[in-house]
Amino acid sequence: MIVFWSNVVVVAIVILTGETNFMPYDRFKGDTKTEFYLLTIMELLTICIIPLALRLFKFNKVKTDLLQKREQALARWGIIRLDMLCLPMFINAVLYYVYMHAAFGYLAIILFICLFFVYPSMSRCQSEVEEKA
Repeated sequence: MIVFWSNVVVVAIVILTGETNFMPYDRFKGDTKTEFYLLTIMELLTICIIPLALRLFKFNKVKTDLLQKREQALARWGIIRLDMLCLPMFINAVLYYVYMHAAFGYLAIILFICLFFVYPSMSRCQSEVEEKA
């Protein structure tokens, strides 16, 4: 839960500082070539990382690790899964304010919505470490 909410708060701080013009993010606004490359990379990364993060606990290695080591494996793989979604979300939020290109904002919003599909509630955590019949 700490990892989940701390990442959300960090991105919220980026958004708050960008919207209030507290931080001068727009240094690279005219560099369209770099913007295009970064946008392409972030789009591909987002498209690839979302299904991987959502299905991470279905992979055999992860599933057996969760059933054998339980809490340790759940903490490790849970943090990995959250970071797989939160790191690109943070990068997209920063790049949105650097280039003021709406596509970066949309990618960050999509990743934010995906976070709620992996929300680490107590019942979800318990069901992940139990063997299903």
